[in-house]
Amino acid sequence: MLYFRHFLLFVLIGSLSTGCFDDKDDVPQIASTTDINNFIWRGMNVFYLYKADVADLANDRFASDQEYNTFISSFDTPEAIFESLKSNVDEFSFLVDDYIALEQAFDGLTMNNGMEFGLVRYPNVPSNIFGFVRYVLPNTDAQTKGIQRGYIFNTIDGTQITENNFRQLLEPDTYTIGLATFDGTDITPTGESIELTKAQYTENPVFISKTIDVGGSPVGYIMYNAFTADFDAQLNAAFGQFKSDGVTDLILDVRYNGGGSVTSAIDLSSMITGQFNGQVFSTEEWNSELQSQRGEVNLFDTQIRTGEAINNLNLSRVYILTTRSSASASELVINGLDPYIDVIQVGATTRGKFQASITIYDSNNFGRLGANIGHTYAMQPLVLKSINSVGFTDYFNGFVPEIPIEEDFTNPGTIGEANEPLLKAAIDNIIGNKSFHNYNISRLKSVGNSNMFNRDYELMYE
Repeated sequence: MLYFRHFLLFVLIGSLSTGCFDDKDDVPQIASTTDINNFIWRGMNVFYLYKADVADLANDRFASDQEYNTFISSFDTPEAIFESLKSNVDEFSFLVDDYIALEQAFDGLTMNNGMEFGLVRYPNVPSNIFGFVRYVLPNTDAQTKGIQRGYIFNTIDGTQITENNFRQLLEPDTYTIGLATFDGTDITPTGESIELTKAQYTENPVFISKTIDVGGSPVGYIMYNAFTADFDAQLNAAFGQFKSDGVTDLILDVRYNGGGSVTSAIDLSSMITGQFNGQVFSTEEWNSELQSQRGEVNLFDTQIRTGEAINNLNLSRVYILTTRSSASASELVINGLDPYIDVIQVGATTRGKFQASITIYDSNNFGRLGANIGHTYAMQPLVLKSINSVGFTDYFNGFVPEIPIEEDFTNPGTIGEANEPLLKAAIDNIIGNKSFHNYNISRLKSVGNSNMFNRDYELMYE
C-alpha cells in the first residue's frame, strides 16, 4: 500500500492524494525556470524550519512585485535559487527534478544491484577511496555473483576510486568493481573483477530477526535497515516472535539505517516498550509562524498504521548498534526512548540529524493533488525538529556510544552471528563482561555509502 507521506510530517495532516494528475487529457505547458523558482521561494517562505536565518525568505524582503520577480528571475536554475535559500546549518534539505522517483524511494523501491557498501578513505592516501561490502540483499545481481560481506573493492571500471570521482563512478546502472585486500594499512588489488547491474528492487528493511541464547536467556536480535512504512507489518511480526520467545533483552541493529518514517520510529519504540502507551514520545518545533498551527505531540502507540495491535516487549533496557550511518529516525528512537528506559549504545557515534522534512509540490496548498503538470520538481526541506519528552534536541554531533567499537574492515564477521564484533560487544555487556580492551576503536574516515545515491537518503518523514 502506498501511504500518504508527502505533507506535514510526524502526523498525517490534510487530505492530500498521491494519485495521478487531475486531467490526463490536458496538454501540459512546460513550466519556465522562473515559474519553478517562484514555487521554490513560496514553499520555502511558508515551511522552512530555518526561515528566520535566511534574509531572502523574510516576508518583507521585497518592496514590490517587480523587485520579487527580478530576484527569482536572477537564478538560472531551480537548483541555484534553492541552494541560496538554505541556512548554513542545514545539511539535509534538497530539491528533486523527478518527484515520482522520490515517492518510489519512500516505498523502498530503488535501482539496486544488491551490494550495500560503505566508502572509506585509504589510511595512507586519504584522497583515495575503497569500498567495503556491508551486506548483500537477497535475490539481486550481487547475490547471484557471489558478493559477500567484507569484500573490498578499490576500482570501478578500472579507475581508482577517489574523493573526486566516486559519485560519478558508482551512479551508472552497470559497472565493474575491482577487488582488493586490506591488511589494516595497505590496499592490494587481487586482479579479480565483478560486473554488477542494477534493477528495480524493493527492500524489506527487516533484514535479520532472530532469538539468540545468551547465557541461557533468550535475547532478541533484529537488523533493521530503514524505517519503511510499507514493511511495518513485517517489523511487528518480528516483535511478535520475540514476544512468543520470551526475550529478556533486545539488540536493535541500526548501524546502516539512515532513517525514514517517523510513524514507524514511534511504533518501533512502542514495540520495544509498551508500558508507556499514551505518554509523550516526542514533540515538534516548526518555524515561529507555523508552530501554533502545526506543532504536535507524538505519543507512544498501541497500533501500527494498518490498525494491527503492536506486539510490545515491555523492556526496561535496549542495546542499539550504531555507526556514522545511523541517522534521522534511528536517532529519534534513541532520543525518544532515553528518558524512559536504559538505552545502551554500542558502536560508533551517530550522524546527528534531528530534523524532519516534508515533500512540497507546486500546487496551491503545496500538496500532490493539483500539482503543476508542467514540471516534476519537488522540494524536501527541513520543516521541524524533534524534541524528546525532557526537552533534548539539537544533537548536531550525534549520539556517542557507551560501548565504543568500530567495524573491523580486516575481520568484519558475519551479520547476525554471535561473534560479529558489534553484536559480540552487546552480548558481552549482557553477560557482564564489560572489558573493552580488545575492541577495535581505530577509525578510518568514511565518506559515504551506497544509500547516499537514494533519493530518501538520511530523511525523516511521515
